[in-house]
This record gives sequence, C-alpha cells and structure tokens, in this order.
Amino acid sequence: MALYFTSRAARTACAASKSVARPIATVIPSRTYSNSAEEAQHRPRWSYTPEQAKAPFSLHLNSKRPVYHVNTDPELLDRFYIRLLGNGGDKVLSDETKWLAVTHKSFDQGRRGFNDRLAFLGKRIVHLQASLALAQNVAVPAPGAAPTEPVNKTDEFGRVPFSHPALEGLGNLSSDNKKVLTDRSKLAELGHKYDLPKVLRWSPRQPEDLHRSGYDLVLAHTLYAIIGAVSLEKGAVVATKLARERILEPLGLKSV
Repeated sequence: MALYFTSRAARTACAASKSVARPIATVIPSRTYSNSAEEAQHRPRWSYTPEQAKAPFSLHLNSKRPVYHVNTDPELLDRFYIRLLGNGGDKVLSDETKWLAVTHKSFDQGRRGFNDRLAFLGKRIVHLQASLALAQNVAVPAPGAAPTEPVNKTDEFGRVPFSHPALEGLGNLSSDNKKVLTDRSKLAELGHKYDLPKVLRWSPRQPEDLHRSGYDLVLAHTLYAIIGAVSLEKGAVVATKLARERILEPLGLKSV
C-alpha cells in the first residue's frame, strides 16, 4: 500500500509541475536588410535576377562561348509594340507583360519568367483564325497549287447535294494548307519586318550561328506569345483582331 500511495503522489506532483505557467520569451530578434534587397524592391521584375535564384558560383568556368547581348531599353521595346500593334501599342500591355512576352525560356535560365504559356494560348488563337480564313475562301486556296475544277456527278436517285456560298471554302480547310501558310519561316520573316529581333530576349545555343540555334522557331514562338498576352489582358476580341490584321493578313490570309 505504501508503494501505491508513493507512486500516486509522485504522479500528482509531476502533473502539477507541468501545469504551472511558464514565462514565454517575447524578445524578437531584429531583422536587417541589405541595401541590395531594398533596391530590388524598387526595380522592375524583368530587369534583374532574383537573389534566391542565383547559384553561389558559376558552372561556366573558363567558357569561351561569346556573350549574346539582349535589349534592356524600354523605349526600344515600346517602339516595337507600336510597330506591331499600331498607334498606342505600347499601352496595350502592362510593363511586366511586355517584357515577359518577348522573353524565351533560354534567357537567364528562365529565372526572370518566360513566355511558353503565352505562346501556347496565342498559337491556338492564330491557328483558329487561319482555319476560319481558309474556310471563308477569301484567301488563296492552296499555296503553289492550281485550283481544282468541281466534279459533277449525277446521282442515280436524282438527289442534289446541298450547296451554300458559306461552304465553298471547305475544300481549302486542310492541315497541309494551314501548315504551309503559318510556317515558322514565314512567321520569322514577319517578325523581322516588325523588328522583333531587336527586342527578343533569348540565349542562343550557338551565338555565332543563330539559325542552327532555332532562330526561326523562337521568333514564331514569340509572336504567338504576344497574341496570347493580349488575349489575357485585353480579351479575346482584341486578340482575334490582332491575329487577323497583324499576323494573318501579311501572310496572305484575309478574313471578312
């Protein structure tokens, strides 16, 4: 019995000691910020690499690869958007989006953001409008091919196929026609007319040979990204008009 009461008393004392309120330290260590962190808060996101994304040392030791310089002048970028979007084109997109739309994932190893998702959306919009233009039969039916004569067949039951002017261009609607008219080389040539290479931010694999680094593909990709950016910030109506008037019409696809 003595052992029982002794152990019970010990447990009670232990529980009482745990329930006693203990003072909590309220001293909060002071936090200091470096001047570089304060300056980063006032710099635009596109103009610098986040400190947290930088490695402690460079992996390109004694690299002989030439440096490929890209544009850092906002005025030059605004002139490009005015040339592409028309008067007031520099005000269509926000500042961050204007830089993001012309930034390829190869630039700065993607640490400042890149335009892949914008290009995915823009490509869908451009290809849809290209299909509609082909179906409307207001463009050349088949690039480099002679138009085919309609084949008249007499039905044994005297049936007459349904015809309508809106369906006359369905013969032009094929993946081959759309692929030829929206080929990356043609989009790249159009990008040159808008001076896109002057503001394009990317890091070519071979700076001395841009075409082997996928130059045409990157230019076409960037044009798609700009269409996608306009769609997200200004809506589908504005993006559709831009795709028709500034991308497809110069390529020979004019919509009604």
